[in-house]
Amino acid sequence: MKISLSARNPLKIAADLLIIFVSPSWKEEVSSLGADTLDLISDVAMIENFTGREKQHLFVDIQQKPVKRLLLYGVGENKITNIYELQKIVGKAIGLANKSRRRKVVLTVMTDWLKQNTAEAVSQAVAEAAILATYTFDKYKGEKHHHEKLAIEEIVLTASVPRLSAFEKGIALAKLYSAATLFARDLVNEPARITTPSYLAKIAQGFVKPRQIKVRIYEKEEIAKLGMNGFLGVAVGSDEPPKLIKLTYKPAKLTNKKIVLVGKGITFDTGGLSLKSSDSMETMKLDMAGAAAILAVFSKIAELKPNVEVVAFIAACENMPSGKALKPGDILKAYNGKTVEVLNTDAEGRLTLADTLSFAQISEKPQALIDLATLTGAIMVALGQDIAGLFSNNQKLTAKVKEAACRSGELVWEMPLLADYKEQIKSEIADLKNSTKTRFGGAITAALFLEEFVGNIPWVHLDIAGPAFAEKNTPLNAAGGTGFGVRLLLHLLSNY
Repeated sequence: MKISLSARNPLKIAADLLIIFVSPSWKEEVSSLGADTLDLISDVAMIENFTGREKQHLFVDIQQKPVKRLLLYGVGENKITNIYELQKIVGKAIGLANKSRRRKVVLTVMTDWLKQNTAEAVSQAVAEAAILATYTFDKYKGEKHHHEKLAIEEIVLTASVPRLSAFEKGIALAKLYSAATLFARDLVNEPARITTPSYLAKIAQGFVKPRQIKVRIYEKEEIAKLGMNGFLGVAVGSDEPPKLIKLTYKPAKLTNKKIVLVGKGITFDTGGLSLKSSDSMETMKLDMAGAAAILAVFSKIAELKPNVEVVAFIAACENMPSGKALKPGDILKAYNGKTVEVLNTDAEGRLTLADTLSFAQISEKPQALIDLATLTGAIMVALGQDIAGLFSNNQKLTAKVKEAACRSGELVWEMPLLADYKEQIKSEIADLKNSTKTRFGGAITAALFLEEFVGNIPWVHLDIAGPAFAEKNTPLNAAGGTGFGVRLLLHLLSNY
């Protein structure tokens, strides 16, 4: 979809639809459209009882103008102060435009939004929302669908002349951040027979840029030599060979700052011998959403050019039941020497992450370590499906991640790492156990398990099990993979 910028009067831009966001003071806000147009809108608004309340919308045909139709979208009395709310509103309006089968849409920005945020931030947020809201994954749909499909092809964002430069920068960033997010969505939405560990490794190798990005793929034999037995324990039940994927970005300027990113990369999760139900297994291609987010970041990192060294690790494998599979009661020795009693083979992500996190912090010695993982269903019980749980051992890094989340419009909530709960992951016959007997506090005990493998490095764990996958269409997401965390990480790296 093309996104362009114009300083012209929006009514003078030839388009199928003009979207204007309004409050209950909407008559003042659209007065610049001219008396004739205002009278026409007022007549239709009276018939439709439109007052500019939140979520109200009004279509008005104005065929005599270059713009064929108006859409007034009500935001209510509430002041939109955060990027999340702003993008949600834009996404809803774009959804209405899509349903009305409009090809070219002109989009205006509310003056109030520019009072709360910079022009660059607002234009980036609006353009991102427009792109994300029009995404569909229809690769496997038939010819009839593609023939009948009519979607928005172009969006024109309007701005006053003094703000054009800031809006240009915002739109450029929006295109970059959105492209990365859609890259992650596509990866998650592909069938698991496609996105095998070998496929993810091939994707990573495509990012190689000799002076900026290096990629190394560790094969099964090398992983075994490293002593990553937690990772191999999960992988052993599958015929698909595991891959430990390492990506390294180095900025043009020398820097001593280094961040390590880790993404959970279970390309399909059956639960192993602790087999999931068929209903629970239907969407388990999503269990590599953390890995998809990391790969998406690297798909655009050379364009973003952050002034920090970034190293990423993905332990990619399937969790499958077979005669070779890990059994409940088995004991594994992790990379850092700690032993783990496996009581539930469906608590597999923490086993692969344990090895990856310890390998990352020992071999790279970074200033910060951040992992993204669809780790627990328990986090959705606590926070619902829209919010990621944030666990950390360092408040300074936590603040940076929270700030990046605010900039990206993605929701995170800090959760406690209560030391008293560590008793629940102690084993009678090993150092740790990978699951607990209680159904309470599962996201916390999973995070406490991971903490055993990060040493003293500042660390943030994002449990993205809820927001990584949309069960149904939302204003910004089609049902399926959402690409959650991609924009958060890009904001974090660009401002680190």
